[in-house]
Amino acid sequence: MMQSMNTSLRSTINTVRHHWLTVAFFLGFLTDVILLNRVDDLVDNLILLFYVLLATTAMLLLYVGVAERAPAFAAGFLKKYSPILMQYSFGGLLSGMLIFYGRSGDLIASAPFLLLILAVILGNEFVGKRSDKLVYNIGLYFIGLFSYIVLVVPVILGKMGDGIFILSGVITLLLITVVIQILYRIIPNFMQVNTRRVIATVGFIYIGFNVLYFTNIIPPIPLSLTELEIEQSVVRMTDGNYRIVSEPQVWYRRLPLVKKELHPTGGSIACFARVYAPTKLQTEIFHRWEYQDANGDWKERFRLGYTISGANKGGYRGYTQLQNFSDGVWRCSVETERGQVLGRTTVVIDTSKRPKETVTRIE
Repeated sequence: MMQSMNTSLRSTINTVRHHWLTVAFFLGFLTDVILLNRVDDLVDNLILLFYVLLATTAMLLLYVGVAERAPAFAAGFLKKYSPILMQYSFGGLLSGMLIFYGRSGDLIASAPFLLLILAVILGNEFVGKRSDKLVYNIGLYFIGLFSYIVLVVPVILGKMGDGIFILSGVITLLLITVVIQILYRIIPNFMQVNTRRVIATVGFIYIGFNVLYFTNIIPPIPLSLTELEIEQSVVRMTDGNYRIVSEPQVWYRRLPLVKKELHPTGGSIACFARVYAPTKLQTEIFHRWEYQDANGDWKERFRLGYTISGANKGGYRGYTQLQNFSDGVWRCSVETERGQVLGRTTVVIDTSKRPKETVTRIE
């Protein structure tokens, strides 16, 4: 019995050793799930900065070991353990971006990072050739670095928009250039052989990020939508709070992908949103009201914006009202000035019935 247990334990250990890069990557992911909370929190930013510095240091030390530019015992140590630290930092950095980018948009906005994480796992398992590993590591590092810079620059400057994104891209290119120049000093011959592949990889990723941003696929970080509902009515009171009248939904209408049903009691309904922004940031967001026509296409009724700031730690509250509506499917999207969607909610309006009950709450 004991011998069987020992054999099973050794088998498990050998399996983990075979997949240790992927295990390290997931440990970084787990760390973020436990620790990360707010994009403008000092601790969260220090954690992300730690990942960037650890990834940079580990990648450079790995190739110091590969080039045997350290004493023999140290070179062996670096070649063995630097990849683990590097993958841990990549896992932490990319999962941190997934957490914050996911909060800044709907599920579709998180898809590129979910696919990227899957690609990293496959890369850890199947990329074996040393030259391929070099290009793979540089590409992965550039993705993590670009994602981090795009996230942190708006937090520091208190601004967001096309100019800030372009500035973030330029900063990232400058930083990756410095890292590549250091690698040229560590492994000059190896880098010269792979120069075209490295430039092509960095260029492809840079262009890809810009395409994702300017086609509004990347969500509007560092904003995040914490609440969005279409309700019977919303009124701002004199004390600054909001009185919200909602219609309770039957259990199955609270399920994912099932539309909420509303039976208006007045001449208007309201879209209430709570948007979190970093403390220093002030920007404008918009509510876009649309209805679904007979062909199933979405037609815009109106788009109205208002300014938000990060002064409210619980999220900036705001609402818009829809009047002169008809029965059918309607939706309200919360988006930035350039059309990046933070989130949207859909409702079926039926004026032929009265609501069984309404509930009033104060927020």
